[in-house]
Amino acid sequence: CVGGSSERHIYCLWVFKESGAMTGWEQVCSFQDPEPADLSMEEESDTRKINNSFLRDHNYATEADIISTVEFNSSGELLATGDKGGRVVVFQREQESKSQPQRRGEYNVYSTFQSHEPEFDYLKSLEIEEKINKIKWLPQQNAAYFLLSTNDKTVKLWKISERDKRPEGYNLKDDDGRIRDPSTITSLRVPVLQPMDLMVEATARRVFSNAHTYHINSISVNSDLQTYISTDDLRVNLWNLEITDRSFNIVDIKPANMEELTEVITSAEFHPQQCHTFAYSSSKGSIRLCDMREAALCDKHCKYFEEPEDPSTRSFFSEIISSISDVKFSHNGRYLMTRDYLTVKVWDLQMENKPLETYQVHDYLRGKLCSLYENDCIFDKFECVWNGSDSVIMTGSYNNFFRMFDRNTKRDVTLEASRENSKPRAILKPRKVCVGGKRRKDEISVDSLDFSKKILHTTWHPHENIIAVAATNNLYIFQDKVN
Repeated sequence: CVGGSSERHIYCLWVFKESGAMTGWEQVCSFQDPEPADLSMEEESDTRKINNSFLRDHNYATEADIISTVEFNSSGELLATGDKGGRVVVFQREQESKSQPQRRGEYNVYSTFQSHEPEFDYLKSLEIEEKINKIKWLPQQNAAYFLLSTNDKTVKLWKISERDKRPEGYNLKDDDGRIRDPSTITSLRVPVLQPMDLMVEATARRVFSNAHTYHINSISVNSDLQTYISTDDLRVNLWNLEITDRSFNIVDIKPANMEELTEVITSAEFHPQQCHTFAYSSSKGSIRLCDMREAALCDKHCKYFEEPEDPSTRSFFSEIISSISDVKFSHNGRYLMTRDYLTVKVWDLQMENKPLETYQVHDYLRGKLCSLYENDCIFDKFECVWNGSDSVIMTGSYNNFFRMFDRNTKRDVTLEASRENSKPRAILKPRKVCVGGKRRKDEISVDSLDFSKKILHTTWHPHENIIAVAATNNLYIFQDKVN
């Protein structure tokens, strides 16, 4: 653009969009060269304005970046996340600094790899998403780490190992890796290991496939360290970690006539100490405890946990909100924790008729179930997690809120994971939701909650008060206050 005696450039950023009939280029933003006079100051301010407005108006996070699972390993030194794009990112805790002992190790990226790719089932004309549904670590046996990751159909066993040396001095290969002419070899060399930059490798060691007709919702490693279970909507399969082409169906609730189907399996987990015991939850709000010693097919449970429904509170949404989205054994194996849409319940394995403890997660949403049903939020699957001593439980909510309940003091707190109030080393302030009446300064109205911001996946360090919270495409790691 030439005007007067000076020449100035105009820059435009265009995006190509494809959506049905509306296909073509759309201008996102434009800006021009600053005046030559105050070049340094104006250029800096213009760029800042452009970048801020562009980042504010256009969300770079794609669907593939949304975190779909998060899990600490048994020592807490590694933290793995899986996303909807089929990627697994492993974070490693840095060693504590001797010069600053009060600063505990932070988590940095250790390894990133593509665990699953999108597939297509040609027999059923069905797309298989690459989304990682669950990650489970195996206890560490040697220098390498092993984890199981699963999408809707296939479970994979991954080995994560370090390499800081490489062999050199081969007899049959030259330095470039090409095969040498045997006639030119006049002496034998002993290969030696030379140091190299540290390399972290992720290798798929086993692929467990073709065993599930329906979508896998959970996996759980047995305490015998030899087997694990994978669970879909109607079946639970038992696998040996060394055998990929055969699994044993130990639970099958599929009726002969699918029209008679009244419930589906939502989650399953092995007992932490008893390798023959596992529990699975259903969409009707019940939990079944099974013993694999009784029969090869555990179609008959040994214990059945269900809370009787109050007829006076029954509504159209009762069955939906009673569906259990997650079930977790306590570390000591005495309790079961379940999460439904509005509550977290703790069950004693010796008492089947009612829960030992019930915690209201977001009871203020009970009056908004109709709108939550219309926007499908009522079908969200929230996870729950114990702390290392089983004294505190944590679960997620909306507006990037997550809740903690102290079982001993019966106190609870609501905290928020967001960029605005989660600066490094900042202390989280408790949040409160105002249901009706006059709202205080530090409260948020229930009508102002953002239901697109939700914390579905959380995990707790097995030994310390460190938690990891997945909020859409962001991972937040918090630790207790250091005095």
